Amino acid sequence: MSQIWIISDGKPGHFNQSLGLYQALARLKPDLVMHSLPPLKIRDGLQRTWPEAYQQALASGIPKLVIAAGHATHLTLIYLKWRLGCKTLVLMKPSLPWALFDLCLIPEHDQPPMSDRILPTLGALNPMRPGPKQPDSTLLLVGGPSRHSAWNEAEFFAQLQTLQRHTPGRLRVTSSRRTPDATSEKLAHWPNIEFYPAQQTPPGWLAKELAQTQTCWVTQDSVSMVYEALTAGCALGVLEVPQKQRNRLSQGLQKLADAGIITLFSHWTGAALPQPEQAFDEAGRCAQHILTRGWL
Repeated sequence: MSQIWIISDGKPGHFNQSLGLYQALARLKPDLVMHSLPPLKIRDGLQRTWPEAYQQALASGIPKLVIAAGHATHLTLIYLKWRLGCKTLVLMKPSLPWALFDLCLIPEHDQPPMSDRILPTLGALNPMRPGPKQPDSTLLLVGGPSRHSAWNEAEFFAQLQTLQRHTPGRLRVTSSRRTPDATSEKLAHWPNIEFYPAQQTPPGWLAKELAQTQTCWVTQDSVSMVYEALTAGCALGVLEVPQKQRNRLSQGLQKLADAGIITLFSHWTGAALPQPEQAFDEAGRCAQHILTRGWL
């Protein structure tokens, strides 16, 4: 029985990346045991003491691998490697030198350097899984303004109207925490859609919906949702939003479009989006890579 620790900074997006990798590893090696722990405080390291949660985890043995995402987890990974001798893995482009970690899973759009300690990925890992698809089912994931993207409500609703004209059945729409209140209010009264506000969806709702949805559209700002929908096996289209500047995230989406993996709205003919020709499973690919290294 091998142990994996996830060091979580409390941010759901970061934890989901780690969880997606752990679950992929567990599918290949079912005897894995996982503990989720918060980052150590500086005084814990200086005093060489273990908080209670760490004591409970250590009662089961020393972990063979510790994984994490988020800058706040870096020092804990380095300390655990020094004190316990375990392998460490970070799911991002680290803010500290990457040579301090045994492996870095870095999205290609972050332009990682070549190294045997770096494995480039297509987007961030996630725990989504495909399931049996409901024919003619379509889900639209609506984001909002972000650091890289602006928001033009008129353009969004114009694209929505076009999407409705070419969508069989009733279109389901859900928002996000970034969706402007005015857009959500308008969606709540928009004809011929089923609107599910993000604040009213229970935990696990999106994963369940994506698993059974045949076609998914995502607004361009919601890059993480693009990769989640791909992992769930959806045919994927992207509604375009104004970009504040040319950035690595939009370049990454363009690369997916050039490869025929996603369809940009401006290139859409109105026909049914092409179904995936092969599984999009970056977590599974990374898990297999880790096992070939003999760490578990």
